[in-house]
Amino acid sequence: MRVIIGVDLGGTNIVVGAVPEDGSRVYALASERTPVQQGAEAVVQVIVRMIGACVEGTRREAPGAEVAGVGVGAPGPLDTKRGIVIFAPNLTWRNMPLRDRIADAVQLPSTLDNDANCAVFGEWWQGAARGARFVVGLTIGTGVGGGIVLDGQLFHGASDVAGEIGHTSIDLNGRRCKCGNYGCIEAYASGPAIAARAVEGLQAGATSKLAQYVNGDLKAIDAQVVYRASHDGDDFAKEVVRDTARFLGATIASVVNLLNPEVVVICGGVTLAGEQLFAPLREEVRRRAFEPAVAACRIVPGALTGTAGVYGAAATFKVQRWGQV
Repeated sequence: MRVIIGVDLGGTNIVVGAVPEDGSRVYALASERTPVQQGAEAVVQVIVRMIGACVEGTRREAPGAEVAGVGVGAPGPLDTKRGIVIFAPNLTWRNMPLRDRIADAVQLPSTLDNDANCAVFGEWWQGAARGARFVVGLTIGTGVGGGIVLDGQLFHGASDVAGEIGHTSIDLNGRRCKCGNYGCIEAYASGPAIAARAVEGLQAGATSKLAQYVNGDLKAIDAQVVYRASHDGDDFAKEVVRDTARFLGATIASVVNLLNPEVVVICGGVTLAGEQLFAPLREEVRRRAFEPAVAACRIVPGALTGTAGVYGAAATFKVQRWGQV
C-alpha cells in the first residue's frame, strides 16, 4: 500500500496525516499549534518533525506501507510550479521556498498547493462535494480561503491565484484586511474577525452573557465562544452569527452567479454554528443570486471535519506527481 503524507499548514494549526492513494482513511493524524511568532524556520522545523512522526506512526498502524511523498497545503498566493509561498499574510511570509525546504529535510518528493484549494479538493475527492463536477468551496478559519473545482480539476488561473474568495471586497471603505486591502470578506467572517466584531459590540454596550463564557476576559473570546453562546440563546451572539451569514451569503451569491456551481461547500470552524449560520446564509444567497443558479446549487458544510486539508494535500500530490487523483 502506498500512502501520501498530507500537511495542512494554517495560521493557527498544522495538521498532518497519511492518506492511502485510494483516500480510504487517514493514518497517524496529528495537530499542533503553528508557531507563527517564532518565524518561518520554526514553522518548517515543526512540520518536518510532524512528518517524521507521521511516517513512524503509519508504519506502526499499517506495517509495510510505502510512503510515496508529501503533499503540502499552505496559505497563498503561491507559485506552485516552483513550490514557493509568495505571500502569506497570516504567517507574515514572503517568497518562502517551502516545498523544497520540506523535500530536502525529509528526503521525500514533495508538492505544494494552496491550503484552501486542498481543503476544497479534499471535500470533492472524499467529502461533502463528492461526485459533483463544478464545486466552489470556502474555508473559514484564521483567514477565509477558497477553491474551485471544474470538471474534477482544481482551477488555478493564470498565475495560481484563482479561488482567493476571502479577498473579495464587500465594502469599498470597510475594515482593513491583513492583505492590506479594505473591505475583504476575510476581515468580516474569519474566526478572528467574528470574535473582533463581537468584542466591539460588547465594548459599545451590547447586552450579552458572552463575557461570562471567558470569565470576563474579552481577549479570550473567539468564534467558537460566539457560536456556543448563540446556540445557548444569547441574542447578541445570535446577531453576530446572523451578520456573519449575511456577509458570507452576499459573497457566495456573487460566486454562484459567476461560476454556477453544483455545490458550494463551506469548511472550517464556522460550521460549528450549524443552521443558525447556514439557514440565513442560504436565504441571503437566494435573495441575491439568479434563481436558476440558486436552484442548481447545494450549499453544504464540509464533511471532513479537521481533515479536509490533509486529504486534499494528498490528492494534489497525486495530481502533480502522477497526473490524476
